[in-house]
Amino acid sequence: MSKPDLIVSDLHLGGVPDETERRFLRFLERQAANARALLIAGDLFDFWFEYRTVIPGRHFRVLAALSELVEAGVPVTLAGGNHDAWGGRFLRDEVGVAFHDRPFRTTIAGKPALVAHGDGLGSGDLRYRFLKSVVRSPLTIGVFRWLHPDLGIRLAQAVSRTEGRETDDAMRGRAAFIRDWALAQLAAEPDLRYVVCGHSHLPDLVEADAGRWYLNAGDWINHFTYIEVPPDGAPRLAHWEEPGTSPHHAARP
Repeated sequence: MSKPDLIVSDLHLGGVPDETERRFLRFLERQAANARALLIAGDLFDFWFEYRTVIPGRHFRVLAALSELVEAGVPVTLAGGNHDAWGGRFLRDEVGVAFHDRPFRTTIAGKPALVAHGDGLGSGDLRYRFLKSVVRSPLTIGVFRWLHPDLGIRLAQAVSRTEGRETDDAMRGRAAFIRDWALAQLAAEPDLRYVVCGHSHLPDLVEADAGRWYLNAGDWINHFTYIEVPPDGAPRLAHWEEPGTSPHHAARP
């Protein structure tokens, strides 16, 4: 049987209970190890920033597990989200993942795909888009590097809004906006087979027309969902079950 590509998104490790990280490690060991490739569509970490010689030590088990996947022949691609866009050399050279800090083109199950985390898409949300341009500017990044890592991480944790997203009406509205943006990309580019986003924390699979899909894997805060994309056939939304049980396909949202 041909191996599927897997997609996960919005784990926010460091901003969720430690058990979530352990659960994701079991997913990597049992499920992702048998995949053709793994795509993480942003916000793997609740905060990630690469200083020149320092990395956050809290996530070394996940980083090691991702490196082992790559060494075992399972390519791992990480889209930088609004919480972890400040990756770079360490993730690429030491862990071995393909890291992107902006929307990018790739292939999923051998077919053309566009991947974007989902924050600041389109022409709306001008306030956030301005903030995004500021926090990702070389000047801001340079200034942040002068902070002691403990202080920088403490500041980032103070402004995180990870908890409570599922009941946030604004986030539900953003989910609809991201879906509309993705469907517009599919309509504008007939050669695209998949548009993948995260950020909304709400699982979403929409077939725009025959064999062309918008995919959002949801999150690992409330849903613990992922998407399987086989080489042939429709993508499937699945819920990760703990060891001793079998993963089941979640109801399509």
